[in-house]
Amino acid sequence: MAKQAKKVRIFSALEVANICGVVNQTAINWIKNGHLKAFTTPGGQYRIYAEDLLDFLSSRGMRVPAEVQEVASLEKRQLLIVEDDRELNDMLKVLFGRKFPDFEVLQAFDGFEAGKLIAANAPDVCIVDMNLPGIDGHRVIRTIKEDASAKRPMIIAMSGIADEISNHKTVIDEGADVFLEKPVDGEHLVEVVGELLAKRGRRG
Repeated sequence: MAKQAKKVRIFSALEVANICGVVNQTAINWIKNGHLKAFTTPGGQYRIYAEDLLDFLSSRGMRVPAEVQEVASLEKRQLLIVEDDRELNDMLKVLFGRKFPDFEVLQAFDGFEAGKLIAANAPDVCIVDMNLPGIDGHRVIRTIKEDASAKRPMIIAMSGIADEISNHKTVIDEGADVFLEKPVDGEHLVEVVGELLAKRGRRG
């Protein structure tokens, strides 16, 4: 079955320059100086996500064209919770929905369901319990890392299993950004996600 990638609107530096009423080099300088978040194509061209362009325009008090506003609003970021404990999963969904209203919160209760959601949605943040039925958290993280989407999601791994806790560096080596020992305090988990998002923003 063909992958249903999340549609993402990406602007070139020239398009940004035209939107802002400046020359192309000015837009490139914004990127090089770290003012405007962008990524580079294999061919060396700069590309900017609609949500990053919206953040840039808003932070500078510049006019936001309707196209940028509409596209960015359609590209709501997504957070995936992969946890087989339904009560905990539901609690985290409510918590993250309240703390991060600009995110759509997705739920998976096993590794197989997580794989389907990752392929269909390319979530921005993944919270993964390592001790899942069937396909375990290690395979889920590998699936996330091997996904071909342009955005590399942030991964928070969790486990209450003694072996996983003592060998948590393995999970980090596999691609997780953070490992947390269960039981996890919900508010602390929110703080960790916030810190990762802030760090990602600063990296540009």
